[in-house]
Amino acid sequence: MYPSLNSFTPCELETLLGSLHPIAPLLDTLADVVFFIKDREARYAFVNQTLARRCGFKRSADLLGLTAEQVFPERFGPLYTEQDRKVLASGRELADQLELHLYYGNQPVWCLTHKLALRDPNGRIVGLAGISRDLQLPQSSHPAFQKLVAVDAHIKRHFAHPISLAELTAIAGLSVAQLERHCKRIFQLTPRQMIHKARLEEASRLLREQDVPITEIALRCGYTDHSAFSRQFRALTSLSPSQFRENHR
Repeated sequence: MYPSLNSFTPCELETLLGSLHPIAPLLDTLADVVFFIKDREARYAFVNQTLARRCGFKRSADLLGLTAEQVFPERFGPLYTEQDRKVLASGRELADQLELHLYYGNQPVWCLTHKLALRDPNGRIVGLAGISRDLQLPQSSHPAFQKLVAVDAHIKRHFAHPISLAELTAIAGLSVAQLERHCKRIFQLTPRQMIHKARLEEASRLLREQDVPITEIALRCGYTDHSAFSRQFRALTSLSPSQFRENHR
């Protein structure tokens, strides 16, 4: 039986890491899941091979002792480290954070990130553990699949305009609670996250492919307020729209 992630004192963190070594090959087979543990200084203490490979390293050991700021490109790394330090400082769990990561030389990958603080029996934070999971294809075997496909299609057609939960529930013929539950089960996202994803996918495409003003891109993607667009874009990509455009040039 492996010890609980949340039951280690600072001097026992090495015991936790040692207990993971027997299952490290299993964690390395998770091609769509990045797994890591970091110490109190936000330095990698354990990573699976998926993270190492996506960051351009041959071995997972090459990341140990480094922070995200030292591993990821300069426009991304400091923001990821800042996120780590907020979890370490506050102890608040980061759950199902929709993010657009750039791996394999700027290839965009939509992920759901989850981080939690590791505490000793006295409640002191000794590190953090996290995963970042690629969004999977919808589960077509689910009984509500066709209803949710109609919702997804509506979002993709009309994301440039305000979309209410009421119109989505009307399309699906479901209550708000049912819609939320089935969207999470089939698409792994809430309806609101599905709308943000559709808007940000189009925004990132326009930023990469067209030299149009960012204010116009914001309007095309359903944002009447340029600052709201920039905040949402940064929240999901860790970059401002202008930084994202520069990065792809």
